[in-house]
Amino acid sequence: MTPAGRAGASPLPAVALVVAGLVCQEVGASIAVLLFPQAGPLGMVLLRLGFSAVILLAVTRPGVRGHSRRDWAAVAVFGVVLATMNGLFYLALERLPLGVTVTIEVLGPLALSIVAAGRARAFVWAGLALAGVVALAGGGWDRLDGLGVAFALGAAAMWALYILSSARVGAAFAKLDGLAWAMVIGALVAVPFGVVDAGAALLRPDVLALGAAVALLSSTLPYAFELIALRRLAASAFAVLMSLAPAIAALAGFVLLGQHLSWLEAAGIALVIVASVGAIRGAGRAAAGAVEPVA
Repeated sequence: MTPAGRAGASPLPAVALVVAGLVCQEVGASIAVLLFPQAGPLGMVLLRLGFSAVILLAVTRPGVRGHSRRDWAAVAVFGVVLATMNGLFYLALERLPLGVTVTIEVLGPLALSIVAAGRARAFVWAGLALAGVVALAGGGWDRLDGLGVAFALGAAAMWALYILSSARVGAAFAKLDGLAWAMVIGALVAVPFGVVDAGAALLRPDVLALGAAVALLSSTLPYAFELIALRRLAASAFAVLMSLAPAIAALAGFVLLGQHLSWLEAAGIALVIVASVGAIRGAGRAAAGAVEPVA
């Protein structure tokens, strides 16, 4: 049943599911950070994508027939984007606090929402986002690792490409089949980088178990929660809720990783969230599903 068909139902359970998915995602990212000394950021990318691919293949059992070369090319591009986006994100997490990294990464879909809005008002949201990024520097960019910022900006660009690629693959493949195959390709792309970065740690049972937990928390559970929530929430409301990701990431970083943010950095995160909400509402439903990657 569509959200409109359940107008009388309370949205609170759906809202709780969306927030729970965000919490799972950021807890998964925090566990990944804790594993960096053992497996490295690129080793964690391999574990996350590898286990996610296995889970998706088991759940969806995707077929291979009935698709053109163009469809498979789109899947291949999507897979490379997945691997690159996750790789840059984890490399940024190695050098920056979780809340700061997620906030910078949000600039990718935020830029798409501003473009989709196509109105002069969109520049207000762009200005707010810029002010938020400046505030994140805490008054001086020398406080942030330059390479980490570059990795986070690269992840933001890949997030925008993720949105465009997922739309193309989603139109060509039924259900989650395209995502499942893209995840397989992404895992294969990550193999050489992950092996070099992690080495023999990839064979340790404890690292493998925690890597599976990261895949479950960062990909599988959030996606399941979001699918259920979208049955009760309008896509636009869902997108606005997903804009809370930077705040939840900052909280997870504080509680689980001991990462403290200054008041100015917290204000920067708040400004980016406000800009994201405004841009999404301005772009309308066209941008509503383009907020948070779970792959």
